[in-house]
Amino acid sequence: MLHLGVSSSPSLLSSPMPSTRTKLHLPSVGSSFNGLRIRTAAVSMKPSPSLSPAKTIKMAKREEELKYIRAKTTEEINEEIVDLKGELFMLRLQRSARNEFKSSEFRRMRKRVARMLTVRRERELEEGINKRLSRKLDKKWKRSIVARPPPSLRKKQEEEKAAEAEKAASA
Repeated sequence: MLHLGVSSSPSLLSSPMPSTRTKLHLPSVGSSFNGLRIRTAAVSMKPSPSLSPAKTIKMAKREEELKYIRAKTTEEINEEIVDLKGELFMLRLQRSARNEFKSSEFRRMRKRVARMLTVRRERELEEGINKRLSRKLDKKWKRSIVARPPPSLRKKQEEEKAAEAEKAASA
């Protein structure tokens, strides 16, 4: 708790306990204001007895979406992360090519990727994987990713192939 008091008399600023009160000196420019007195209450930080190391900490928000994400396996989450990052790349390409795009999609896509990664990290914490090992596993996973087009591009390619097949069949 913070108490803030203003005094105009220098005698009120002298404190018997200098550790709990601080005097701020301001240059006097013909003013009767002589300083501030700031008192802070000592707050003791005690670990909460309700948190135990075995209890899983849920870090992410958006509970409805997270129930859906947490229901997936880690492999499915990894696949979806790759797809979402590919979609994010396609959005960046659209922006650089000055095509029509929704600017809100960038933030939404980045947040979805972050939620997926958060759930993945929560599972690593449940398994007892520390930060250093997690980074090693993440690097190994990134190296193992096979480059493939994102779902939206795959859909466009399939539509183009279907249109070509239709033209070839009619011609």
